[in-house]
Amino acid sequence: MENQVNTTKFEAKDYKSDQVVRWCPGCGDHAVLNVLHKAMAEVGTAPENIAVISGIGCSSRLPYYMNTYAFHTIHGRGGAVATGVKTSRPDLTVWQVAGDGDCLAIGGNHFIHEVRRNVDLNLLLLNNKIYGLTKGQYSPTSARGFVSKSSPYGTTEDPFVPAELVFGARGTFFARSIDVELTVSREVMIAAVAHKGCSVVEVLQNCMIFNNGIHNHVTDRATRAERTIHLVHGEKMLFGKDGERGLVQDGFGLKAVVLGEDGYTIDDVLVHDARCESNFLHQQLAMMDGTDLPLAIGVIRDVEAPTYETEVAAQVADVRAKHGYGSLREMILAGETWQVK
Repeated sequence: MENQVNTTKFEAKDYKSDQVVRWCPGCGDHAVLNVLHKAMAEVGTAPENIAVISGIGCSSRLPYYMNTYAFHTIHGRGGAVATGVKTSRPDLTVWQVAGDGDCLAIGGNHFIHEVRRNVDLNLLLLNNKIYGLTKGQYSPTSARGFVSKSSPYGTTEDPFVPAELVFGARGTFFARSIDVELTVSREVMIAAVAHKGCSVVEVLQNCMIFNNGIHNHVTDRATRAERTIHLVHGEKMLFGKDGERGLVQDGFGLKAVVLGEDGYTIDDVLVHDARCESNFLHQQLAMMDGTDLPLAIGVIRDVEAPTYETEVAAQVADVRAKHGYGSLREMILAGETWQVK
């Protein structure tokens, strides 16, 4: 049975290893780790029924701090290993932890295909828009013109938007949070586990050393309510300090309005439908960046579709039933064979 739930009541400490956490003080990874421990305890899956997989990078040290099965793999290959783990052991709850460089540069090909295949795993994509472990080179999510150690005169390329890649790969689940939004982070992690399929959770995370303040435009307490919108399935898309603003349809696009101005009322505000099969509106919501329109956090897309490991297992069972193969050797020798003398 997938996502096995033990009758034991677990606490966050049950998911913590005895290792000293070695991230820099103030790094957003600390918040993600603490929320993950709490989310796991709330879900209630026993530690021995969880596997945490990572590639290479600062965020990829996270498996060391988990009292679960864990595997720190090689650069960009976390998705391939996580797919293998879930396919061979579908009873395990699998988490993959990756940074924007590890996941979207060398690991980009694995990323789009685990999303396309809809492997039932939970992918935490920690996005600080920099290579932190290798000391400050620009990453695939760094903005055009970004000055870094590897782009001293500014980058001359446009960045990936993780959500856009997920939708392009026909992803079934995408959520977003910010390292300082602890409640939203816990909410989307729990929703990711409940979703059957590839759940991608992007967390905008701060790097104190090499990219400090990169997300300040949406994390600053004074303006966060105006520049972010917490989407909840079935609820009106409202934001602002007092919920006085909302998102309305504007032709084929979206527009932020103030209720009571220009004739707009609560009835004009859109209701969030995360389970709509079409990803047209989901993509528009996910592409908002906190400038002209508020950055969307929360579960943006959550739809059902067949999962890879379930389909593979069904296919294997079907072939075995039809042909009676008891082993790989029997299957190989069942066809035409010849002897080389």
